[in-house]
Amino acid sequence: MNRNPKVATLESEDVSEARSILRAVKDQTHRELLNRIDLEFIDQLSREQVNAQIAEVARQIMNERQVRLNSRERELVIKQIQDEVMGLGPIEPLLADPSVSDILVNTWRQVYVERHGKLELTDVQFQNDGHLMRVIDKIASAVGRRVDESSPMVDARLEDGSRVNVIIPPASVDGPILSIRKFSVDPLVMDDLVGLKTLTPPMAQFLSAAVRSRVNVLISGGTGSGKTTLLNALSGYIPDDERVVTIEDSAELQLQRAHVVRLETRPPNIEGEGEITQRELVNNSLRMRPDRIIVGEVRGAEALDMLQAMNTGHDGSMTTIHANSPRDALTRLEHMVGMSGVAIPATVIRQQIAAAINLLVDQERLLDGRRVITSIQEITGMEGDVVEMQEIFLYKKRTVDEQGRVVGHFHPTGIRPKIVKQIAEYGIDLDPDLFDPNKF
Repeated sequence: MNRNPKVATLESEDVSEARSILRAVKDQTHRELLNRIDLEFIDQLSREQVNAQIAEVARQIMNERQVRLNSRERELVIKQIQDEVMGLGPIEPLLADPSVSDILVNTWRQVYVERHGKLELTDVQFQNDGHLMRVIDKIASAVGRRVDESSPMVDARLEDGSRVNVIIPPASVDGPILSIRKFSVDPLVMDDLVGLKTLTPPMAQFLSAAVRSRVNVLISGGTGSGKTTLLNALSGYIPDDERVVTIEDSAELQLQRAHVVRLETRPPNIEGEGEITQRELVNNSLRMRPDRIIVGEVRGAEALDMLQAMNTGHDGSMTTIHANSPRDALTRLEHMVGMSGVAIPATVIRQQIAAAINLLVDQERLLDGRRVITSIQEITGMEGDVVEMQEIFLYKKRTVDEQGRVVGHFHPTGIRPKIVKQIAEYGIDLDPDLFDPNKF
C-alpha cells in the first residue's frame, strides 16, 4: 500500500524538529555542565565514576531549567553528553556497535559505516566542522600528534587499537574527513574464517601446517580484503617457544602468542625530525634475536630488508602487500626493492624473491562483501627471468544470485606442493587427499 507523500513529509519534518530540540537541550546542558564540574578532578576518577557524575549534574541542570522532555529523551541527552566528554561524540555508539567494522566520516554532515562488507549511510551527524575538529583533535592529541593546516594528514589509533586516518583542508576540499578501521576485541581465529567461508578446512589445514613448519608467507589483496585478519589467524599456529617481532605503521596486529615484541613506526615531528621508518625497524629487529619477523604491510624500501631476513635464518616470517593478483604482488614487491636505493639488477631481485618467499596467499572482497582466499600459490623458483609459481588451491566465481550473493566454489588444483617435504620434516603428516580435486 502506497503511503501519502504529504504525510511522509510531515513525519520527516517532525523528526527533524525533535532532533533540533534535543540538540539544543544537549548543547545548553553541556555548556552549563562544563562550568560546574572540575575537569582536573575528574581526571583522577574512573570512566564509570565520571559518567555517573555527569549524569547526576546533567539531571540537576535539566530539572532547574524545567526542560520539557520525557524520561527517555532525558537519558538520551545524558548519554550524548557523556559521549562528548568521555568519548568521540556522535560516533561513540558506532564504536560500541560490534557489527560495525569501519566508520567513515565524510565531513560533519555525513557518516557511513561498513557492516558485513557493505557500506551504509547512517543518520549520525556532527553539529559543524568545528564539532568534528574537536573530536579529531582529541584523537590526535591522545597519541601525541597534531592536525592543522601545516600538517593536514595524520595516522593515529584509538585506545582500543582501532586505526584512524584524518585529512583536513586544504588537503581535503569539502571539510575534515575521518576514517576509522575498528579493532576487533575478539580476533578471528582460523575456525572462524572457515565458518565464514573465507576458506575451506583443507586449505586451513595446509596453511596451518605451512606456518608450523616455518614457511615464509606473503599475503596479498586489495584494501579491506582481510589480509590483516588472515595474518592474525595464521599467527595462532606459531609455536609458543618462538620469539616473534612485529613491525607496523600503526599497531593493529593481535597475535595470539605469548612471546611477541611489537614495534611501530613514528612520523617526523613539526621540525621534520624524529621519524622512525619501517626499514629502520626491520633492521633493528635483526638485532633482537627474533625467530620470526612479521611486517604488517610492506609498502616501501623495507621490502629488501624483509627479503634478506627471510633468506638469512628467519624462516616462518610473514607479511602482507596491497595487490590485485598474485603476479601483481610479485611485481609490486620488485618495485619496492628498487625503492631502497641499492642498485640491484631486476633478475637478482627476482632471485631474492623466489628464494625468500615460499607461499603467496591472495585474498579478495567479493561483490557481496564476503572475503575469500581466491588463490594459494607456491613459488617454485626461477625459469629464465621469471619467478615461477604453481597454484595449489583456488576459488572460482560462477555467478551472482538474485540476492546479490556471489556463487562460487573452492577446490584444489591437483598439484602437490614441494613444501610438503619440508612440512614432513617437522613431523606433520598431510593427507594426500587435501590436494586431490576429485575428492571435493
